[in-house]
Amino acid sequence: MRIAAIVQARMGSTRLPGKVLRPLGGVPVIQWIYERLSKCRNLDQIVVATGESAADDEFAETLKRLGIPVFRGSEHDVLDRYYRAARAIRADAVVRITGDCPLIDPAVVDAVVARFNEGQPELRYVSNINPPTYPDGLDVEVFTIEALYQAWRQSEWASEREHVTPYMRNRPDLFPQDHIRCEKDYSHYRWTLDEERDWSFLTALVSLASDKGWEPREVSFPEWLSLIESHSDLTGRNEGILRNEGEMKSLAADRKVK
Repeated sequence: MRIAAIVQARMGSTRLPGKVLRPLGGVPVIQWIYERLSKCRNLDQIVVATGESAADDEFAETLKRLGIPVFRGSEHDVLDRYYRAARAIRADAVVRITGDCPLIDPAVVDAVVARFNEGQPELRYVSNINPPTYPDGLDVEVFTIEALYQAWRQSEWASEREHVTPYMRNRPDLFPQDHIRCEKDYSHYRWTLDEERDWSFLTALVSLASDKGWEPREVSFPEWLSLIESHSDLTGRNEGILRNEGEMKSLAADRKVK
């Protein structure tokens, strides 16, 4: 089975425009994500799926200069972008990663993919988000190309098209699924990048790792935890932001699109 990670990312974030190219520790956020995913043992390919609008032209060119494979598709119908990217690279299964997760952990990704592989051929969807027990920013979902195709054909609501997996997640009868949990609930930690406050937290965290003599892009999930727990004041920088706020807003303004 050919398993590919598809990272959805574009320049037009409403809350933090251009965040994917912000230099975190001197390196663009998207490069963090690509390099960390490159350490996964259970992935055959990694591609960044971005939009086709002029706003993403510079981003696509930057990806090419960095040697990061890129696919361009629909700006707002992200489900369509995912399906066409998966078909283009001939993936049998897709790992969904979002472009706001610079601390995505290769060991966590491998664990979710391993659970998916163990459950074949029955399982069609596996994640670590139902319920969330990992920090926000370490979210991983994996699903078969057949499940993606079915969602692509049948999803009718704007929220389903924008957020890719709700059609699968909400229909376990159609998509046999499993979920992994962390040994302890760390879901109250926020390691994602959606707001300026998140940027303040991440830059301070990366700076602390560098001060310890660590190479930040190689720091593991347990090491980040130890660093944060010894500097508890850090988490106050981005407290109070709702997890999956974008998806909740989409649901509140949902409409049929097909």
